[in-house]
Amino acid sequence: MTDRTNSPKAAGARSLRGAAALTKPAPRRRGIQSVEIGLRILGALAACGGPAPLSAVAQRGGLSPSQTHRYLSSLVASGMARQQPDTGLYDLGTASIRLGLAALARLDLFALADVAFAELARETGRTCLIAVWGDAGATVVRWYRGAPPVVTSLAIGSIMPLLRSATGQVFFAFGDRATMDAEAVRSLAHDRASAPVDLDAIRRDVQEALGAQVDGSLIPGLRAASAPVFDLQGELAFVATLIATPAFDASADGAAVTALQGACREVTESMGGRWRAGPQKLQGRTLAPRRRTRS
Repeated sequence: MTDRTNSPKAAGARSLRGAAALTKPAPRRRGIQSVEIGLRILGALAACGGPAPLSAVAQRGGLSPSQTHRYLSSLVASGMARQQPDTGLYDLGTASIRLGLAALARLDLFALADVAFAELARETGRTCLIAVWGDAGATVVRWYRGAPPVVTSLAIGSIMPLLRSATGQVFFAFGDRATMDAEAVRSLAHDRASAPVDLDAIRRDVQEALGAQVDGSLIPGLRAASAPVFDLQGELAFVATLIATPAFDASADGAAVTALQGACREVTESMGGRWRAGPQKLQGRTLAPRRRTRS
């Protein structure tokens, strides 16, 4: 009798079944739905920004008040949430705070930035830099080469002017106000221009646009666009800047700025910060230092 299981036909069938098993997409990993819902409510509680009534938490979580109440009771019992005895409002508990602090302790700001802005440089082809505020001012600490690379005297360690660079203008608009105003006074003291700069207009325009752009005011032939990255406390962490040479079509600047702000928002939210919503986007607007005309 012939062993059909070892026949070429049977072997071929087994091979096809094996190939189908390898190419079949893996099923979505099943989780515990109650845990997912509990975390959704915890996220809704955090998004409330402070003590909130049951109805507000339920609305943000997209659940009924009765279902939300049951989950909140368990979260309160575990210490992840708490309920104020006098008002009945709910808020994050001490266990949530400990969990958040542990996550923050493991957060590497520049590791997040390196990934996001190196990818931004690859996508746009434009050179990208990151600057932080140091003792000498806005200091370049990261440099991601574009294609083609920018040939310039700027490099890691360069100090960017406060009012004549896009990077500096973003620091001026979103940095510590007292520090920035004092630095602006020092900068203007060395400016030989006869007309005074309208500092209020610069700060207002940059804050509204969530960024700044300059065209050749620092280095002739280079266009620059900058945007802020905020930390968990809503303070300015650093400024990211895209640089373009005349080789880049100016009509693409708007799309590059959108990508820059998207990367800044991504890093801000990855750090637990909240992206500020401006009334308008920075789309090809060149913000030069405004000067008040003398009457």
